[in-house]
Amino acid sequence: MVQFHPVLGSLKSYEAGKPIELVVREFGIRPEDVIKLGSNENPFGCSPHVTERIRENASQMYLYPDDSYLDLKNELSLKFGVAPERILPGNGSDQVLDFACRSVLSPGDSVLINRITFAMYKIYALQCGAKIHSTETVPHDLDAFLDLAKLLRPKILFLCTPSNPAGDALSKTDVYGFLERLSPDTLVVIDGAYMEFAAKKDPEKSLSPRELTDRFPNVFYTGTFSKVYGLGGMRIGYGIGDAELIRNLYKMRPPFSIANLSAFAATEALRRPEHVDFYLEKNLAQMKRYEDFALERELTWIDSYANFITLFARKNGKTSDEICRSLLRQGIILRDLKSYDLNAIRITIGRPEQNDRVLEALSKEFA
Repeated sequence: MVQFHPVLGSLKSYEAGKPIELVVREFGIRPEDVIKLGSNENPFGCSPHVTERIRENASQMYLYPDDSYLDLKNELSLKFGVAPERILPGNGSDQVLDFACRSVLSPGDSVLINRITFAMYKIYALQCGAKIHSTETVPHDLDAFLDLAKLLRPKILFLCTPSNPAGDALSKTDVYGFLERLSPDTLVVIDGAYMEFAAKKDPEKSLSPRELTDRFPNVFYTGTFSKVYGLGGMRIGYGIGDAELIRNLYKMRPPFSIANLSAFAATEALRRPEHVDFYLEKNLAQMKRYEDFALERELTWIDSYANFITLFARKNGKTSDEICRSLLRQGIILRDLKSYDLNAIRITIGRPEQNDRVLEALSKEFA
């Protein structure tokens, strides 16, 4: 009988957002009538110019990509002002997070995370045999992180800002002050998947990968094309760090780790910032509708610097699970946060017409 690695016995798989196809199968709802606002995708999709770029290059699917991904790295270099050799593209930012874990962790090493955070940090670390330690609060508490870091001396510390799934964000001043007091022996992974949204809403919450990694060689910044650029289905992300760090992480990557069409799409997306600007404006305007909804009904929510909002269910009302299941039967996919021990719902900010329907349905749940 095959013997599997002992860690797999207690390891939970990542719980992805429900797909449209599931709702179609289970409830007999037409695909065009399903609203998917549970996975933080860009509801406007990618730039039309990106779509055209994919069409133009579709005939190259039989070729392996340029494994240097020089065009993509050059565009990222222009955007962030860092040398191409300090950039590591990946098959989604998830892959470069995995590289970071596997490059430094050994069995028994400590990893420090926030209590409520992206689940893959824990999964990747446990796969390496590391021990997971977490803070106790929902929003990031850097003082608590520092106290635990002094005690545990973690090999890796993850900061997700803006936070997924909560939406809170750390200020630049606080992050820099924290890093100055932290041991340089700890690799600090700053997950900036939603950083563009924070920068739009409040520049003080914006972190520059160049400034961070210039000043702190132990910082590894990760970003993605899945959110603001609308390329979730293309699975492409990147990491930025000190040149020595990136050289070592490069040793972890398999050949041709990004599909050529994904690389084409990401490169073209970087050349079309006007589509990003359009989406960020829409996101902020539509976010306010949910905030006003919560205010009118005296609901608790987390001030969000991402493209979603977290609303808490009332203590004596319907639970988040009941609300999400009710809306699912209506063809509306939201994200129940009960797996994070939160009686809360995470709602991706959709297009105006999608939000009309969601808010109408929620008004009945919170009547």
